[in-house]
Amino acid sequence: MNWYSTWYILPSAFMFDLILGDPRYLPHPVRWMGKAIEAAESRFRRLPGNPIIAGGLFAASLVAGTWLLVYWLLAALNHIHPLLKNALEIVLIYYCISAGSLEEAAVEVKRYLSAKDITRAREKVALIVGRDVTNYQTTDIARATVETVAENLVDGVISPLFFAAIGGAPLAMAYKMVNTLDSMVGYKNEKYHNFGKAAARIDDMLNFIPSRFAAPIISLATHILCGKGRRSLETAVREGANHSSPNAGFPEAAFAGALGVKLNGPNYYAGKLVDKPYIGINFGPSSPDHIKKACDIMLLSSFLWLMVMWGASLALK
Repeated sequence: MNWYSTWYILPSAFMFDLILGDPRYLPHPVRWMGKAIEAAESRFRRLPGNPIIAGGLFAASLVAGTWLLVYWLLAALNHIHPLLKNALEIVLIYYCISAGSLEEAAVEVKRYLSAKDITRAREKVALIVGRDVTNYQTTDIARATVETVAENLVDGVISPLFFAAIGGAPLAMAYKMVNTLDSMVGYKNEKYHNFGKAAARIDDMLNFIPSRFAAPIISLATHILCGKGRRSLETAVREGANHSSPNAGFPEAAFAGALGVKLNGPNYYAGKLVDKPYIGINFGPSSPDHIKKACDIMLLSSFLWLMVMWGASLALK
């Protein structure tokens, strides 16, 4: 991003996300990424030798290909007119951010919980979490929703804006490909344990710094909204590592401290019980009201992080 255009690209992309969310009627690069992943997987699986190496080549090719495609496309438009290039960059970064759609999905779950429609609430939360929610009751559904808001604040806002500020739309879209790869092949099951290992490790590596930046931003937002910022930060520092993921625990712990709720813990995945430690061990259970509070913290955290990244991108130019 050039210095004279940097000032409006990130704020414009963020504004579009808050206004438009993720409308189903618009084409979405993430859906194209999913199709590319499905098409490439079978080809790379046929490579002879170690499946870990094949999976690494698979992930590297898709991530590098995404960066190159976006870079070349923006360069071509820049030759026609810089405003065309800037317009596409705004659109692509907008597609990488998901604060608006995250709030919409979470509030929808809360709406069904408030109406005592547990069946519909389970159906909606099943769309945004990867665990078995068949036997979930109100507190379980609320807990899962708050966890999703916390974790996806990093995947859907903190990290995309971080990489967009550093390397514009090409790097933001490359990150989005990594994130999509992890969600599709980064599983520790028999099918993907080896082949998807590289994708999962790259995702962990790219989210390492943003997830740790998230804790103080969440704490600041919490302090502004309800004065519990210190408790939020202390919980993140004390319990952020209490998670099977090297990154997800820090935003979840910050939200646990902010809301005074217990998160994480044992869950079933594909019929198998995974014994995860609790985060916010000294706090109480989640309730539907915590979902709205979590969304408020998520949105303010997103705006504060936008301001930080906006300033950083201006300083780098």
